Amino acid sequence: MQLLEHQGKALFRKYGIPVPEGRLAQDAEEAGLIASSLGVRVAVKAQVLAGGRGKAGGILLAEGYEEAKAAAAKIIGMRIKGITVREVLVERALSPAEEYYVGLTVDRSRKAVALLLCRSGGVDIEEIARSSPEAVYYRALPPNDELHPFKARRMALEAGFDRARILGIGGIIANLYRLFMGEAATLAEINPLMVTQEGKLFAADSKMILDESALDSTLEGKRTLAESKDDELERKAIEKGLNYVRLEGDIGVIGNGAGLVMATIDAIGLNGGRAADFLDIGGGAKADVVRKSLELLSEDKNIKSTLLNIFGGITRCDEVAKGILEAVGAGSLPFTMVVRLAGTGEDEGRRLLEESGMKIAATMDEAAQEAVLAAKGAC
Repeated sequence: MQLLEHQGKALFRKYGIPVPEGRLAQDAEEAGLIASSLGVRVAVKAQVLAGGRGKAGGILLAEGYEEAKAAAAKIIGMRIKGITVREVLVERALSPAEEYYVGLTVDRSRKAVALLLCRSGGVDIEEIARSSPEAVYYRALPPNDELHPFKARRMALEAGFDRARILGIGGIIANLYRLFMGEAATLAEINPLMVTQEGKLFAADSKMILDESALDSTLEGKRTLAESKDDELERKAIEKGLNYVRLEGDIGVIGNGAGLVMATIDAIGLNGGRAADFLDIGGGAKADVVRKSLELLSEDKNIKSTLLNIFGGITRCDEVAKGILEAVGAGSLPFTMVVRLAGTGEDEGRRLLEESGMKIAATMDEAAQEAVLAAKGAC
């Protein structure tokens, strides 16, 4: 899971890595107020998971309330590489004297953490590694081993950094390693690590990728994961504890097990339809999970029909049926429901749904055909 710049910098701050003073703004008015409170020239930066923000006009310099407000108004709502900007980071603008690169990633071939250092920052490190490999310092670090500041300083010296900068750079490397290990990161990158005209070091930008499997078991982890999503429904799904990915079709898909959901999406495609999502309720799902899933899909205005495909094992078909009835009872669903139930509790599940007037498909292919026809009929 890749973090937005402001999320990465929040982690930098937590681990003692210096970052420019700033705050997140959701609208132009708030951006102006933040700039006014900082009282200095600011950078107004689009918060999207895309490179090339500066070239796209997603980073603007401003001074004072009016300029920052105008800059934010230009940026919020613009699209950068297909992603809509919904918020901006307003932070103190830096005056660079030098720019460096510091990064940590996983080197699977060596089963180690790779430290990468370069005296040229603010550029694509992969391009430098291709064109001038001698300019990039590499060191394989044993995982789960502590990186003492004196070792980090020695590595910075080996990389050719100015002796006057070694103390500060060594401390940042050691703290970045603590962050990398403590937050289950697979990539932690400061690009650039900036030396200001006053000789101070700041992480001017951040790129962080965290291991999702190490995050989403906690409330804070779910919140962080949700905030990283550009799609509103995907954010809501994480908050509800649902395994959901939005697609571009008009037929909702719910199933238990990733394989069954993928097979259902394929069946819809083979019958001339397009799935609107991937939603796996998992094994042992109770009625409330089914209800939450249908409520989530009801917020997608593109969905014209929904296929709920359950193969009961740990998941009981009667529990699924109860969830469907709860969702229908809470309010009319804005799409046609097509249901296929098979396995544990199938007879009771069918009885509950048939008594409510809902038709049950006998096979997955039949269910896919009906879902496609229902979607086309709603056009």
